[in-house]
Amino acid sequence: MTSTNARAVPMPSNSVLAPLYAGADLLDAFAIRLPAEASDDLEVLARVAFGRQAGWIRTLTLVRDVVMAPFGVKSSRAVGLAGKARGPVIGFFPLLSKSATELIVGADDRHLDFRVTIQLCADAENGRELLAGTVVHCHNRLGRLYLATIAPFHRVIVQASLERAVREMKT
Repeated sequence: MTSTNARAVPMPSNSVLAPLYAGADLLDAFAIRLPAEASDDLEVLARVAFGRQAGWIRTLTLVRDVVMAPFGVKSSRAVGLAGKARGPVIGFFPLLSKSATELIVGADDRHLDFRVTIQLCADAENGRELLAGTVVHCHNRLGRLYLATIAPFHRVIVQASLERAVREMKT
């Protein structure tokens, strides 16, 4: 039986983001075992996990957008619209690069730059796992304060998104 619990894992050494790991203000990765019936298409998996967020996550994102607006931080909507103008997005995250083994989403703003690697990996029991790893570099005090505030939420959101995706794949 497939566990539906996401867990912290090391950042993938094979990621195109590996050069950004040094000096990162946030560096974390989570993985979850996929059910046998899950797609082999990495973009499909990423869209299931991060394309349509749970209501509580959308609410937290709205609160973030409202609180950060006076500081000139781009809203999730603005990030998504700017991303769509250049190409595909997953949720509101611009898709920056895509290969057979890795998707990179992310955005740059005045307070910080973030990137997320999404990978489909083999696990120890010859199954497959979906991995999401985040790299954040802050530019200033606002970025560091923002990151310190949202980091605990970020971790819960990534894990919950992976877990929800696996539940949806099983139905």
